[in-house]
This record gives sequence, C-alpha cells and structure tokens, in this order.
Amino acid sequence: MRQSDHRPSAAALAQAALRRERPSRTDLLSVLSWPDAELLELVAAVGRVRRRFFGDRVKLNYLVNLKSGLCPEDCTYCSQRLGSDADIVSYSWLGTEETRRAAASGVEGGASRVCLVASGRGPTDRDIDRLTPAIARIKEEHPGVDVCACLGLLSSGQPERLRDAGVDAYNHNLNTSGERYADICSTHGFADRVATVQRAAQAGLSPCSGLIAGMGEGDDDLVDALEELRELDPDSVPVNFLIPFDGTPLAGHWELTPQRCLRVLAAARLVFPDVEVRLAGGREIHLRSLQPLALHLANSIFLGDYLTSEGGPGAADLETVRDAGFRVQGADEPSLPAHRLDLVRPRRRGAGTDRPPNA
Repeated sequence: MRQSDHRPSAAALAQAALRRERPSRTDLLSVLSWPDAELLELVAAVGRVRRRFFGDRVKLNYLVNLKSGLCPEDCTYCSQRLGSDADIVSYSWLGTEETRRAAASGVEGGASRVCLVASGRGPTDRDIDRLTPAIARIKEEHPGVDVCACLGLLSSGQPERLRDAGVDAYNHNLNTSGERYADICSTHGFADRVATVQRAAQAGLSPCSGLIAGMGEGDDDLVDALEELRELDPDSVPVNFLIPFDGTPLAGHWELTPQRCLRVLAAARLVFPDVEVRLAGGREIHLRSLQPLALHLANSIFLGDYLTSEGGPGAADLETVRDAGFRVQGADEPSLPAHRLDLVRPRRRGAGTDRPPNA
C-alpha cells in the first residue's frame, strides 16, 4: 500500500502524540493495519514519543503470585478459570515470609515495582488483613519500591484499606472492549471492572489497567478498548498478548504475529504518549526476536515469570534492555514525566491521603 490520503504519515502521527493530542479513530485503525514492509518507519517515529517522555529508561516489574488457581470466574483466556483443565499448580495464599522472599528476589533483579497478584473474584477484608504484614515488610526492606496489588474486583472501602496498608497502585485490566466483554466472561461484567479501577483511583491508588490482544478481536475492538482505557486515565497500561493455554476455551488460538504485536504497541503509545506502557504477558512467545524493537514503544516490562506461565530468564531480560540501547530505571526515579506527576499528586491527595505516590 502506498502512502496516500488514506493513511497519515508515521511522522505526523508522532508529532501529534508529542503534543499529547488524542489520535482519531481513523488514525488508530491505520496504525493497526500498517503494512509490514513499512513497519520499521512506524516504530522509529512512535519511538520518538517514547523517548521524549521516558528517555532511555525501562521500568522492571516483578510479579508475585500470592494465590493460584481455584478461581470462580470463567474468563475464557485464563488458565485459572472456573472449569479450566490447564496443567497449573494451585495453592492458597502465600505466607508473609514467602511473599517477602519472592518480592526480594525481584527487587534484587532490578525491579522497582512488585506486583502482588491473587486469583479469585475479589478479596475479602480478611484477605487484605492477611496481606498487610507482607506489604509492610516489603516497604520496610525496599524503600522506594512500589507495591501494586491485583486482587480482583474491589468493594467499597477496600481500596482505602489497601492504600493504608502501604499499597501504591492497583491493577485491574479491562482486557477488551465493553461491547465484546460478554464474549470472554459471563460471571462479571465490563462495568464491574471499570468500577474497580475508578474506586482504586478515587482512593488515591495509582490506577493500572490494560488489555489482552489476540483473543479473536478485530481492529475496531482494539480501538474501542484503547479509547475506553483512556477514559479511565490510568498511570500505567499493560499490553498483554494471549497465551492460549491448553484446557481453556481459547486453546490453540494462535493469531498474533510479531508484526501485529508491534502495531498494537504503537497504537497504545499514541493513545498514551506520557503514560507507562508495559510490555506484559506473552511477549516472549509472540514478539520473539522482535522484543528489542518493542522496547522502542513500551517503557516497562515484567521481569521473569508470569502467573501460570514461564517468562524468559531475568538475565536475558536485562541483556535485551541493554542490547536495545536502554537502561533499567532505578527505584528512586519517577515512572511518569514531571508534567503528569503534577496532575497525579493533587488527585492522590484529594482522595484523602497526604502520602505522596511512588508513581
């Protein structure tokens, strides 16, 4: 396809993002259908946006799986779902010392954010109580390191309890567009997810919400999801690529290519020019040898393993960062640009806490 009036230039898209202008739906659809032969041009142009707001920094995040399997929800993409036959290890809550040790190994590897994740519909107040000592130990031993919780749907008052326990951020992904959410889950709705992200933000937790690509969605669905995420104004946006686990309804659903993944990341960066875009689950198996190119679009990655699947060795992740010409972000460095922190801090204080965020 020749450059024509049907498609904006990569340079024009990047210039608009540098001005933090919202891309049009037509622009995003153009990015998602960008020709493979011209993909390097798109990555180079959008990479300027990533460099402008995040320099040469790559934030490392480390995931601690607090509770695995036995989930009552039926999300079709998840190996822990109700009725899953996936070959995974199931266990109840890790103890305080186990959680502390796991977090420490991630921080020693260079992570500046520890993500505490538990399967289930959502936490009980007792669950939050049992997690509180571990959060305190992590914060005591690793000053400056963020703690992000991902525990499912939150009820009234729970975000405030997590905040008071020392949690800095809360992750709850929208995963797909509202219009097709019922295609991937029947035990809760899209509005439930939106409400949880909003509750977390209102309580002063840094909101983290993203999507999963490769679940059979079309370009319009991806654009819808990105635009709905933007309405939530998250501080970080994880972009996951479906791992089609055996034993789940999406088993064998291999539709992504490395080039498709790069286009999805480019679209996410254009929608979120000054927000942390995280290269998350599935990057190793779908991007393969193009992972270094993806770092020119995303400024954050998970280090090591995920929930029920193995990632690459931590040393290999660090090597990829260096080989791509980037460096690991220190725990004392802010994750967001100064102008965005100026907007975030008052919002956090207005939520009822004077504790400045480790954004």
